[in-house]
Formats: sequence, structure tokens, C-alpha cells
Amino acid sequence: MDSEQAIDPGRLESILGFVQAAAALKDTLRTGRTASGRRESTADHSWRLCLLALLLGDDLGGVDLLRLLQICLVHDLAEAVTGDVPAPCQAADDGRKAREREALRTLCAPLPDHLRQRLEDLCADYDAGVSPESVIAKGLDKIETMLQHLIGANPPGFDYRFNLAYGRAITDRHPLLRQMRSRLDAQMQRRIDAESEGSSESRR
Repeated sequence: MDSEQAIDPGRLESILGFVQAAAALKDTLRTGRTASGRRESTADHSWRLCLLALLLGDDLGGVDLLRLLQICLVHDLAEAVTGDVPAPCQAADDGRKAREREALRTLCAPLPDHLRQRLEDLCADYDAGVSPESVIAKGLDKIETMLQHLIGANPPGFDYRFNLAYGRAITDRHPLLRQMRSRLDAQMQRRIDAESEGSSESRR
């Protein structure tokens, strides 16, 4: 190998090709809105989920922060192929997980075997929701979504009440998640009350 080359050219090419394909997450839109009213992307969501996990790392005793960040970073990779399924529709979509597993395999196929296996293992860990890191990642995923709904310039008729039950089974599994959830539920209820009051005023 040329002494100027720090990495095998074929390995580098496969990694760069994968990263270019994964860039589709920047254009994969979710139903949530940003504060300016723009629809957020899956990449937007994953970035802030990672930021949230990083900031809470010191308060998560017994959790491997590096693995948590890795899980948060890749948990929605398959959406680069499948697109996003809105949260209210996920429970009724029995084939979603199978489609996402196949999409992840397709997306990761160009990578060297050990990197492909690492990403697939991280996503499988997230889906299983058993390890301490996956529990936190899944819980923060729900919380990040709720946070976005609270600040988003959402369209008329947006269902804020859905958030009060959204992901509760997972956010109840850790004290910090429960603490955060309690605060967000209170804020969400105030948003619901304000929206209801505004609707009542407009009908008068």
C-alpha cells in the first residue's frame, strides 16, 4: 500500500458510498414541524436525539454512552430506503419492521462485512429494547419527538393529545425518562388547553 494512503482504497470507497446513500435521511421527511414550520427530516431528528443522549450521559449510571450514541445515530438508518412511518400509524403497520430490516441490509450491503454487521447489530439492539442502552435510546426517541411537537409550528388540527400516551411503555422503564416524561406531559397538556381555548375563542 502507498505510504500516503491511511486506509485501503476499496474500504474507503465502500464507506464513502454508504455515507452518500445514507444522506437520503436528509430528505426523508417526518410529520413533525420545526419552529419555522418546515417539515423536519429523519436526519434532523437523529441529530437532536444524539445531542440529547450526549448531554444526559453523566446522569445515566450504568449506561455505555458510546454505545448509546451509536444506537441513536443509526436507529433510523433504514428510513433512507423505506421513508418514515408516522407514529400514529406504526402500531397498525405489521410489516414495517421486516421492511426496515431488509432495507437496512440493502443499504449496508456495500460496507465491509464487519462494519455492516456492526450497524445491523446496533439496529437489532435498538429494536429489541432489552439492553440498558436500547431502553434509553428508545425512550429518548419518544421524548425528542414530543419536544419537537411542543416547539413545532404545527398545522391546524394537529393532534397534541396523541403525545400523552405516545411511547409511555418505554419511557416508564427508567427514572430519568419518567422524570422527563412528567415534565413534557405537563407542557403538552398546557399546549392542548391553549389550543382548545383558542378554538373556543375563534367560534365566538
